[in-house]
Amino acid sequence: MRVIVVGAGVIGLTCAVRLAESGYEVAVLARDLPLETTSAVAGAIWGPYLAEPADRVAAWAKASYDEFTKLAEHEPSVQLRHGRELLVERTPDPAWADVLPDLTRVASPPVGYADGWAFTAPVVAMPQYLPALVKRLENAGGTLTRAALSGLPSTADLVVNCTGLGARLTAADQTVTPVRGQVLSVSPCGISEWLIADEVCVIPRSNDVIVGGTSEPGNWTLGVNADDTSAILERAAALVPQLRKATVLRARVGLRPSRPTVRCERVDDVIHCYGHGGSGVTLSWGCADEVLALVAG
Repeated sequence: MRVIVVGAGVIGLTCAVRLAESGYEVAVLARDLPLETTSAVAGAIWGPYLAEPADRVAAWAKASYDEFTKLAEHEPSVQLRHGRELLVERTPDPAWADVLPDLTRVASPPVGYADGWAFTAPVVAMPQYLPALVKRLENAGGTLTRAALSGLPSTADLVVNCTGLGARLTAADQTVTPVRGQVLSVSPCGISEWLIADEVCVIPRSNDVIVGGTSEPGNWTLGVNADDTSAILERAAALVPQLRKATVLRARVGLRPSRPTVRCERVDDVIHCYGHGGSGVTLSWGCADEVLALVAG
């Protein structure tokens, strides 16, 4: 069976890898190549964000957590790192808490925070991980081609629509809207644990630290905002003082594809898989497994 996957962000590539490694003939067509997508900008720490419904998200996130834990044993772009998520209000355990073998409460949150969790999470270095997915796809016989499509192709047995924000066109779905996120890449400065707190995220990787960010619903602006850069650094350094010594290497913007609920379903010969918000990496392998089941079914 020939399957065309449209979209080469982390969702499209992961679905394509899963299908190709399961024996399907897979071609990925995309306007933007992997390192040009929103996925390439992501800080890419495991953890559901801007994605519903909670029960399906938790199941997809668990499958992805398990897969990334295995990948961390041999894929250099995937690391397991411990860290903390701080919360401004006392909060019940999240729906995905049972996924984590070492989730604990933060005993003494800093001033301004009332609660928090500490746990080990996969951290994925997207500039290296996305090419690794492409290599896996090609090793399994799949292809990746740049193509500016005005709609979904009709030259395959099945089409998997992983176009993110592009689903406004490919699926005529106006419920998909952008949530602008600006993040910084800064020089390593002795930070080994990640931190998430309200608008702040600090995610150490092998060669840099991702510092974020912004979350602006409805904002289509892709240009870097210098005021945002200053504000992001100041907020983060208030919690992680080592960042005051860091050099900003790059600022980038991505538009998260938000939707009231993630769409993962089959309609005739099209499987739609989009609207993952800020959880593309977190849900990628779980959604790919579901797409594989929808293709087989």
